[in-house]
Amino acid sequence: MNKFLIVGLGNIGNEYANTRHNIGFDVVHAFAARHGGDFRVDRLAYVSEVKWKGKQFVCICPTTFMNLSGKAFKYWMDKEKIPLENTLTVVDDLALPLDKLRLRATGSDAGHNGLRDIQATINTVAYPKLRFGIGDNFPKGMQADFVLGKWRPDEIPTVKLKLEKSIEIIEHFAAIGLDKTMSIVNQLIIKG
Repeated sequence: MNKFLIVGLGNIGNEYANTRHNIGFDVVHAFAARHGGDFRVDRLAYVSEVKWKGKQFVCICPTTFMNLSGKAFKYWMDKEKIPLENTLTVVDDLALPLDKLRLRATGSDAGHNGLRDIQATINTVAYPKLRFGIGDNFPKGMQADFVLGKWRPDEIPTVKLKLEKSIEIIEHFAAIGLDKTMSIVNQLIIKG
């Protein structure tokens, strides 16, 4: 049975729930819920294991806080004996507009502390990432407030559509592979 590690990046705690920076958690929770999974507290992460079409998914939301995400990523990848190419990290991205999702096989951390820690821990930038565009609609000097802020009411329909699309992307990634999925995803414009 093919096994995949799906990693949602975010911060634990109610004050971070439903914020732009926690969209990785939201995507992974939505994926697990769609396939009947429940999360449990385990080592370094909330963990849910689900099956879909003969494939097994270990879904994690690290409890290490964003800046130490690499520790949970590596622990669960090693524990479950999942090859790096069968991991998918879901992350918020300021550089992408809200109507975009971007799937990549490699790439820099682009200033994202969670990705930076993963890359430092596994010593490569070559691992699959699903970047969830959150836009950059904030005044100068207000980036942290924007990223850690809640979605505006006018953004929520697009966010909900992108959550649904992200579930499909994870399924496609496992079913048809990264390259074919990238060719589908990276052309999409999603507006609610």
